[in-house]
Amino acid sequence: HPRAPDLTADLVARVHREVPHAPDPADWQPLSDADFDALCDRLCAQVPDDGFWVFAYGSLIWKPDFEHTDAAVAHVHGYRRAFCMHMESWRATADNPGLMLALTPGGSCRGVAYRMPPDNRRGRMMRLLRREIGYVEDIALVRWCTARFEDGSPRRVLVFYCFAPGMEGHVLLPPDRQAERLARAVGHMGSGAEYLRNTVLGLQSAGIHDAYLWRLQAQVAARIRADHGLP
Repeated sequence: HPRAPDLTADLVARVHREVPHAPDPADWQPLSDADFDALCDRLCAQVPDDGFWVFAYGSLIWKPDFEHTDAAVAHVHGYRRAFCMHMESWRATADNPGLMLALTPGGSCRGVAYRMPPDNRRGRMMRLLRREIGYVEDIALVRWCTARFEDGSPRRVLVFYCFAPGMEGHVLLPPDRQAERLARAVGHMGSGAEYLRNTVLGLQSAGIHDAYLWRLQAQVAARIRADHGLP
């Protein structure tokens, strides 16, 4: 049986507070309906012959929010899971910025690949896009990657928030700074600590152990305890 994380539900609850919905950053350009249509058409045209697979490495593991016909552990090489996306909304604010998981270049990442039903491909793709992205700046972070499944077969999978070097919004802080942000940042959708705990538990349920996230959740737990004067 997997060990319970140090970052408990009680510690996450101590961080929670109600935060109003922050306005969109002034320099971000929201995607128009035409932008969504163009991106959706392009991605649908690129769906491989062996099916429409989506690769989950963070919140899509514990909250997929879409129908799928199959789910399998898969391994993407060349990218690793990291809290490397600077955030000032959603689970953070401009005054108390946070971090979100994304894929950063280097290493590899085990996650869960979901196979989408074969019907209504465009409708399913559009629902995914509208759930996952909202700004023109996000388009470059949506890409097809090759994942190797546990049976050894390679398949192309759609990945959201996959960074290339030098992209805006990409920041790799030292682990202690990551832990500090995640222990304190809260936005209208919840806290970074909650997101981290849910991801660790989701990975455990899928039989995946991520040493980086396991160390980080222990650091975040220790930081919350220190902030709240707990032993």
